[in-house]
Amino acid sequence: MSVLCLIANPADPALDPQLVAAIQHETHGEINWLHQRVACEIIRPRVADPIGVAREVIGQRPVDAAHIPLAHRRKKLLVADMDSTMINEECIDELADAVGIKAEVAAITERAMNGELDFEAALRTRVALIKGLSRKAIEQVRRERITLAPGGRALIQTMKAYGAYTSLVSGGFTFFADHFAKRIGFDEAIANVLEFNDDSLTGTVASPIVDRHTKLNRLLTLAEERGVPMAETMAVGDGANDLDMIGAAGLGVALHARPLVAAEADAQIDHGDLTALLYLQGYSDDEIVR
Repeated sequence: MSVLCLIANPADPALDPQLVAAIQHETHGEINWLHQRVACEIIRPRVADPIGVAREVIGQRPVDAAHIPLAHRRKKLLVADMDSTMINEECIDELADAVGIKAEVAAITERAMNGELDFEAALRTRVALIKGLSRKAIEQVRRERITLAPGGRALIQTMKAYGAYTSLVSGGFTFFADHFAKRIGFDEAIANVLEFNDDSLTGTVASPIVDRHTKLNRLLTLAEERGVPMAETMAVGDGANDLDMIGAAGLGVALHARPLVAAEADAQIDHGDLTALLYLQGYSDDEIVR
């Protein structure tokens, strides 16, 4: 059995009853509202391709559709990417902006996230370009330039309240991951370590590099250690280095992701915020911890 999830961005609640009724007319199934004008599910749709039918009816409206199995729907383990997922920015690009080379570094970041470059080589190249940046300047970037992605704290706090373990595994840096994981409420954070000479960056990053294999291995290790079946795990990210964990998780979510990631994920969220991951699990608005 399955459920068709229809989700809009809470900041743009575009999911009106008429649209839901039109989709239900084509897919059949039972309508259940999770949050008025934001999230609705159609339980047990009875067509071969519920996603295709829903997207045809949705057209250009800012509404996401996902087709999810009802079994093992609420997850007990979440592994999440950080940059452009739990936060809105790419930290390395913002550090580069502090030394006036954002465009150059952002171009490398984009190619790496699209899977066009080797992740480790691209990371080391970008870090070398910001050699000499002071710890004070990095702290200023963290304080002034990095913003939390909407819905992230609600996602983590709600899943934890219902017994899940949450892990932030980032190809970025501990300088940011440790700080924002604590603010959001993650149980743990894993990321790359920038190396300093006194209070300035050496232009190097410690080995081993946190990459796509690290993310996958952390998902598998946590599932085994905590006795969580893979069907009850979730992974979310946006770039090529998230592909392995997204593919292995019971529910892999591409959030505002690159096309190659969206094509491989179980669920593609292009419009909703991070609370979409709760609606995918069947949480109603009154269950969400805010």
